[in-house]
Amino acid sequence: MSAPVANPTDLKGQVAIVTGGGQGIGKAVACALVRRGAQVVIAGRRLTILRQAAEEITGEFGGTVVPVVADTTDTGSVLALADAAARVGQVSILVNGAAAPAGLVRDDIADADPDALLADLNTKVVGYFRCAKAVAPLMRAHRYGRIVNIGGLTGRSSHALSGMRNLAVVHMTKVLSDQLGPDGITINTLHPGVVETEHIHDLYAKNAAAEGITPAQAEQNFIDRTPIRRVLTAEEVADAVCFFTAPGTGGITGESLGIDGGLTRGIFL
Repeated sequence: MSAPVANPTDLKGQVAIVTGGGQGIGKAVACALVRRGAQVVIAGRRLTILRQAAEEITGEFGGTVVPVVADTTDTGSVLALADAAARVGQVSILVNGAAAPAGLVRDDIADADPDALLADLNTKVVGYFRCAKAVAPLMRAHRYGRIVNIGGLTGRSSHALSGMRNLAVVHMTKVLSDQLGPDGITINTLHPGVVETEHIHDLYAKNAAAEGITPAQAEQNFIDRTPIRRVLTAEEVADAVCFFTAPGTGGITGESLGIDGGLTRGIFL
């Protein structure tokens, strides 16, 4: 029998990479990891936003947050990100959260842009793959690692063509759990629902325009359809991410979990 983990949530001494870490869910994840003792490398396309996030997190909680400009659609950029993180210390955690700047492709097929869809898939699906591929050797070297992919509820519905990206992420997660499991590396996917972030009001505005209602009514519609009767916070999603990054969760891998306040009514076995 293996020795019990003294503190199954303590991440002290571990180095984490968070892509899309400058704002929204990614920033909340970086903050939560720092609070648990990890040294965090946050990656994104805009250095100004990354630096601001790093300053805010360390100003409130101390610790180490390193901003690194990286583009997950570029293999060289991803490899440089992994190298930068390795210079901070032993990389044990990867949280894939980067998404295409243009966002989801929600248009009807008559108006949907194939190039926008390809850009979305390249950023989120192939981009997640690039990041996992870059850190896998670092994790395999010490036979330990935690990878968490941020998916989305559109993968469980027919609301947007871009939902295919989240289905693909789930499939990749399962395949990589097979490949990386023997080396002590787990990989799981989280599907956030409607979350209070910088972009939430854009969603309300789009839904309002499509339904002929006000943004406030669109927000209330989401709340009314959610069993917990409120919108989730980014911090709640971050706490769920941290659950999967903890040393004590090594028995969970290849899984896909919704964190949506019960908004999804489907049953997933």
